[in-house]
Amino acid sequence: MFRITCLQASRLLSQQMEHSLPWRMRLRLRLHLFACDACMRVARQFEAMRLALQSWRERD
Repeated sequence: MFRITCLQASRLLSQQMEHSLPWRMRLRLRLHLFACDACMRVARQFEAMRLALQSWRERD
């Protein structure tokens, strides 16, 4: 099946912060995010956390 659930999407978003996902999983995730506003908000929150951590590391 090509579609993923919101739970799967949130797990993939978390995994994506640590390492690159295979292209098929990235595609499935992007398609889900395109259709799901709630998961898109979660993705934006993960990105905000990533940027905040990056900024914090650069200060040290």
